[in-house]
Amino acid sequence: MSLYKVKSRIRAAASKAGRNPDEIKLIAISKRQPNGRIRAVLEQEHRIFGENQIQEAGQKWPNFRKNFQSIELHIVGSLQTNKARQAMVLAQAIHSVDRPKLAESIARRAQELGACPDLFIQVNTGEEPQKSGIFPTDAASFVKACKKMDLPICGLMCIPPINEEPALHFSLLKKIANQSGLNALSMGMSADFESAIKLGATHVRVGSAIFGARD
Repeated sequence: MSLYKVKSRIRAAASKAGRNPDEIKLIAISKRQPNGRIRAVLEQEHRIFGENQIQEAGQKWPNFRKNFQSIELHIVGSLQTNKARQAMVLAQAIHSVDRPKLAESIARRAQELGACPDLFIQVNTGEEPQKSGIFPTDAASFVKACKKMDLPICGLMCIPPINEEPALHFSLLKKIANQSGLNALSMGMSADFESAIKLGATHVRVGSAIFGARD
């Protein structure tokens, strides 16, 4: 595929769902992608990217920011507490706030830095033991706890189980967000972003459909 085709499909999915496509943010997931491919997407005027690993992000994006303005970086992978400060300095959003210890670490760093990226709470909608995230039954109380720490929680994120219908998980995430008064939904990847848009996604995370298979 290509960046143009992905954006066209986002517009079509939004139109079909009766939504404004400008409400949907496309995050180009650039983890483990060669710099040449990332530069090519930057040269097409796209500026919103996502990374999983803080070390990789720290190696790539300060250099790209020297040559391209207004880059918006999102951390979408699991975040260690000892990497929280670096993530907060590098990124404009973190999608993987998934446990109290991390939330507390971010809150402390926010006081030190005087600023904090937008935050998404990761919900383990499939309750998979091997996957990060707050279980659905605990999500509302965790949102409240984060807000008490003055954290800027803007929405929720999920990664549906591989062998289950994604729409069921997108619907559940939207229901939890509505109950908690949150508007942003980070859900949908290369294989299912159109379904996510139909069910209210405000942020879709697309990698291989833009960049091609990773080396």
